[in-house]
Amino acid sequence: MSVVTEVSPDGQKLTISIKGRFDFAKHQEFRESYENLQPRPESFEVNLKDATYLDSSALGMLLLLRDHAGGENAEISLTHANADVRKILAISNFEQIFDVA
Repeated sequence: MSVVTEVSPDGQKLTISIKGRFDFAKHQEFRESYENLQPRPESFEVNLKDATYLDSSALGMLLLLRDHAGGENAEISLTHANADVRKILAISNFEQIFDVA
């Protein structure tokens, strides 16, 4: 499985780990990882440690997650990205709307 989810024991945080290419092929799997959780977690982490590539559809998926999580008030962190993925996030100004750690 290339999208792995883990909910914290208290149900307050969802961690979504991406493995391999983060592109349109992962769209359905990524959406399903957060869409129907009850109750909805208060914070989200997208762990990009094992992501080798991001394309524009991946950026769109991150924006959909942001909308789902509450828009501007969403608590979402993008973590452990390699240099290439960080560069894509920086070029796209995603560091302005997400916590990139």
